[in-house]
Amino acid sequence: MASALINNIVQVYFISVLSMDHKGMVSMFETLVASGFSGFLGCSLALFEAALVDFLHNASVRDGIVVSTVQGKPVAISEELFASTFELPMEGLTDLHEVSQDLILEARRAFSYRGKMISTSCKKREMVSEFRLLNDILAKSVTVKAGSFDAMTHERFLMIADIYGGVSVNWGRLLFKIFKDMVTPMTRQARGYAMQICVLLKNAPGLELGESKEFPPLKIITTKIVGTYLSKNKKIYVDEDEPVVEKPGGKKKAVSKRRSAPTMKHLLLRGRGHRGKTHRKIRNWRL
Repeated sequence: MASALINNIVQVYFISVLSMDHKGMVSMFETLVASGFSGFLGCSLALFEAALVDFLHNASVRDGIVVSTVQGKPVAISEELFASTFELPMEGLTDLHEVSQDLILEARRAFSYRGKMISTSCKKREMVSEFRLLNDILAKSVTVKAGSFDAMTHERFLMIADIYGGVSVNWGRLLFKIFKDMVTPMTRQARGYAMQICVLLKNAPGLELGESKEFPPLKIITTKIVGTYLSKNKKIYVDEDEPVVEKPGGKKKAVSKRRSAPTMKHLLLRGRGHRGKTHRKIRNWRL
């Protein structure tokens, strides 16, 4: 079960990505740090599998606090504890829809690969590579979306616009709400925050978590990983920009010739050859 919880999530090695030779990517990661995400996305890489499964199996929300038991011992995580552990800001907007329309219009053009305004719900291929990557990071490790990552949702567009514009947002409250939804039955929120839960459990008094597993290195975003990402996206952009040219000397597809419907004249002429035979059959039948 624990392996399923980390299938899609990623962590960011900020020291590495902030030193890479790509202004757009460095600028994007700098805005993530400035928005207060470095502690949340760059936390410990120790995975305590048994404790994580135990916590999620017993977790629920009581009076706005996430409660559970691990090894039979009670664990309680409040909004304040959650935010302070990862140094998430606790002041600012609590509704992403309150972002200014001017910023949204600016972001619709700034995020666009072709320099034209994109929709707030669009395909990732319409975006420049750094914001395409930011969309993936948020989808996998913040909003924790299950399924395909090909599209940008309106919610994530507003998140990225706030991060891009340096808007003061109460990320502690917003992310804790997502966390509560993960352990609330009948919600459509996918489960995630595996590494963050492990950090919270490690800091909880009186818990023996046992041996830890290392977080998969290929899920840690480094300069090398970003370089590979850029190469793949460059190929996608080239494929989209190149016109489709018909290859010379190519074989033409055979087209089946459909017979035209017979005219009345053809039917009459065709009928003459069978007239005597038909009349003999009718005469014999009458006998």
